[in-house]
Amino acid sequence: MSNLIQNVEENLKFLGVCLLIVIAIFVIAAMTEKWLRKKSAMPRSNTPARRAAIVGVFSAIAAVLMYLEVPLWFAPSFYELDFSEIPVMICAFSMGPVAGVAAELCKVLLKLVLKGTTTAFVGDFANFVVGCSFVLPASIVYYIKKSKKMAVTGLALGTLVMTVFGSAFNALYLLPKFAELYGMSMEAIIGMGTAINASIDSVWTLVFFAVVPFNILKGLIISVVTTLLYKHISPILKKH
Repeated sequence: MSNLIQNVEENLKFLGVCLLIVIAIFVIAAMTEKWLRKKSAMPRSNTPARRAAIVGVFSAIAAVLMYLEVPLWFAPSFYELDFSEIPVMICAFSMGPVAGVAAELCKVLLKLVLKGTTTAFVGDFANFVVGCSFVLPASIVYYIKKSKKMAVTGLALGTLVMTVFGSAFNALYLLPKFAELYGMSMEAIIGMGTAINASIDSVWTLVFFAVVPFNILKGLIISVVTTLLYKHISPILKKH
């Protein structure tokens, strides 16, 4: 009975942390967007209903893309590459940082409703937070001065931030929390990495040899595909 109570408490604490971080990210996005509007970098060209509809469409596409997970040869099986950030990034480029964060959150919630979780919600939380660490910097830079050059610069910055932040967040919080909530030891998780790469013998080597290249590869793919697609989709989104 005491173990059950302890597990419930740990899960409630984790959900509380998740909620606080989600709110903090939305506040950051909203404050940044307000600053961009003062600089006249973001025209108010969409009604709330239209914004909600576009966010909903891109969230649904992103949720579907979360099903298409690609295993990677250099990382344990719980690190699988998906392409759900592509529609989220297009949404953020078309309507701003808040819309991007909203689409990021909605896609994760849709995935949980449709598929549930296999990582005690840690992987889903990680997908949102690390995804936002890419989407926010990229969309903010793009809206400072909208041009192809700034879009590429923003995507490059987003990849850098996602790689640095995502890797540190994995090592310091996500992996230990996953081990705790999923009922695994850190040694077992590290062992999954060692089975793929003998150089992995600690949390930080797991991050260096698996998480860092994972985030770099994901950032590059998202950046290239977004750059190719956005110029074709943008005129459609701007039509009323």
